[in-house]
Amino acid sequence: MNNNEIKKFLQSIRDTDIEEVEYESGETSVYIKKSEVTKKIETQKKETVEVKNTIVPIKSTMVGTFYNAPAHDRPPFVVEGSRIDAGQKIGTIEAMKIIKDVIATTKGKIVKISVTNGQSVEYGQELFLVDTAEQ
Repeated sequence: MNNNEIKKFLQSIRDTDIEEVEYESGETSVYIKKSEVTKKIETQKKETVEVKNTIVPIKSTMVGTFYNAPAHDRPPFVVEGSRIDAGQKIGTIEAMKIIKDVIATTKGKIVKISVTNGQSVEYGQELFLVDTAEQ
């Protein structure tokens, strides 16, 4: 995939609700993830202003069972109010005896945990809400 093809690909998904894309073809592999959400809001004066949404979801990357702790007798990886760093392990998902870590995609403060320990989750389901302004 050359630079022009990548630019066309990015342009085609820019105005969609797609948040995460992985493309593989032969030895070429591209992974793209939108990390910050912006919204355009019209004011009463009919001006357009850009507002950054600081609440970012962390979503499931697979179907399986969510676990918030390494074992039943161990404390959870994170709780609401925990400060996290990008790359930090914040949970696990198990499917067919394969366990995959849930990794924080952004730095901030966990404001909501949307799933419970042992709950079945779907691909793309919201697991956590993180306030990126709380750094």
